[in-house]
Amino acid sequence: MERILHYFPNMEPQQIDQLTQLESLYQDWNIKINVVSRKDIDEIYLRHVLHSLGIAKIQEFRAGASILDVGTGGGFPGIPLAILFPEVQFHLVDSIGKKIKVVDEVVAGLGLQNVKTTNDRVENIKGHYDFIVSRAVAQMETFVHWVKPFIAKESKHEHKNGILYLKGGDLAEELAVYKTATVYELENYFEEEFFETKKVVHLPLKYKG
Repeated sequence: MERILHYFPNMEPQQIDQLTQLESLYQDWNIKINVVSRKDIDEIYLRHVLHSLGIAKIQEFRAGASILDVGTGGGFPGIPLAILFPEVQFHLVDSIGKKIKVVDEVVAGLGLQNVKTTNDRVENIKGHYDFIVSRAVAQMETFVHWVKPFIAKESKHEHKNGILYLKGGDLAEELAVYKTATVYELENYFEEEFFETKKVVHLPLKYKG
């Protein structure tokens, strides 16, 4: 938690309390339903929470914004972002029921009022969102195909509506066809070695109607 507060020092007491509860909630639920690897559960604040919040270093969501988290798994990046932005609405989607069950229980345990969940394939949901967030659930081309119908028409942020994607490694080939994509190196925002190869990709997408 000290690491989180170092990078995000302006949180309210309730947000700090919610982030503090995350570790015990995930440890308890991970015993019943394994959604976070055994290795990662001991470093949940570095490998999951702070990694998720890397998106907030690239884009601060404005009150009233709507965010879709595709393939949320155990609730990342959606839950940490929902704690950081309590006036923003988050929709967390995953096709695996046991993962959404854990997400539901963590959301309830934290008392988050700005999160809804859906257990389904993303292609089957409806709605429009300012940004689609995710942690490398597919190659970018596949991911764009999944989410391009869900982009809201009006952009209200400094970055245009579209994808904010947490990825790692060399993305040159994968992003070659996306001339409007911008890659942000998380090592420029966080000093830990873990972030040396971690990135946030912003890819603006147009409203499809």
